[in-house]
Amino acid sequence: MTRTLVLGGGGIAGIAWETGLLLGLADAGIDVTDADRVIGTSAGSAVGVQVTTGVPLIELFDRQLAPPPQTATTPAIDMDKMIGDLSEIMMSPAIGIARTRAIGEYALKAETGSAARRREEIADRLPIKEWPARDIEITAIDANTGELRVFTPADAGEVELVDAVAASCAVPGIRPPVTIGSSRYMDGGARTITNYDLALGSDVVLVIAPFADMPSSDPELFSRREELAATAALLTITPDEAFTAAVGTNPLDLATAKPCALAGRAQAAAHADDVRKLWAGG
Repeated sequence: MTRTLVLGGGGIAGIAWETGLLLGLADAGIDVTDADRVIGTSAGSAVGVQVTTGVPLIELFDRQLAPPPQTATTPAIDMDKMIGDLSEIMMSPAIGIARTRAIGEYALKAETGSAARRREEIADRLPIKEWPARDIEITAIDANTGELRVFTPADAGEVELVDAVAASCAVPGIRPPVTIGSSRYMDGGARTITNYDLALGSDVVLVIAPFADMPSSDPELFSRREELAATAALLTITPDEAFTAAVGTNPLDLATAKPCALAGRAQAAAHADDVRKLWAGG
């Protein structure tokens, strides 16, 4: 039986909430970080890497409650402009790679600050910076081609773990795309917030998503999701009202970490029975 843990995107708030939820499940005696596969997108890539490199959940949780490192920043965001720009792309007829290519063009043109400083920020977020000996899959999008790239430990030696996570967390229009080899990569959430269709072939799939995935207008992606739902035991957990209140209007605000981590840990109890049943085989 193959069990897959999928961790979706959600900024600073998402990292904190996912960490709290995972710890809350562990409090209830359910350690889903022992999954055979872990698929992480954006915030989920940071959490996925941290749990597969063996850092104890309580340590990761405590980091969310502590003051952020000096390298961490809350970006100045014109939310109305960003939402307007991306909504125009999302509402266009383009689907699939054509859509992610358009988002990539937007990301490459945006003024997003120093790539070196952003890399330092990501590095400080990861207690261990070496690829783990686990099946961790980190999603990113080639900003030039719009194609999905999944970084794994098989890329060690060519791609540093910090760069893979930075690429997956490079929010279009907010964070600079990351250069890896001859390509520049942006947030894997430009495809979908969770990319949970990549779990196809698994027997048991737990999706932890700080924000709900949008319905897909891409026939291929829709088909993959339908096949997964038909062939695997699938459970998705999204936040409750406590998380929504803690996030406010900016999930990238460093101040959201502590309340979102606490909200996630508290929420876990409501899902413990369902997750225990799922993790035992559905």
